[in-house]
Amino acid sequence: MPRSRKNILMVKDAKTLEAFDREWLSRKTNNPEINWNIFEALYEEAKSLGIFPLKDPLDGLEHKIQLARIIHDFSISS
Repeated sequence: MPRSRKNILMVKDAKTLEAFDREWLSRKTNNPEINWNIFEALYEEAKSLGIFPLKDPLDGLEHKIQLARIIHDFSISS
């Protein structure tokens, strides 16, 4: 379901965003059990929506490889 435009905020102060990111990452803990529970919940939701199992697991693979190459080439040149 698309979000309303009035609920979307754009950060215009990069330094404030970077400070927020640093603080958030410093407080974030890596808990494998919580991460696994999130993964399982997302997987179950994808199954209930009919996204998994994939009818053809290789469908779109060539496009993804092409996109990955473009992104990789761009990151090297930047």
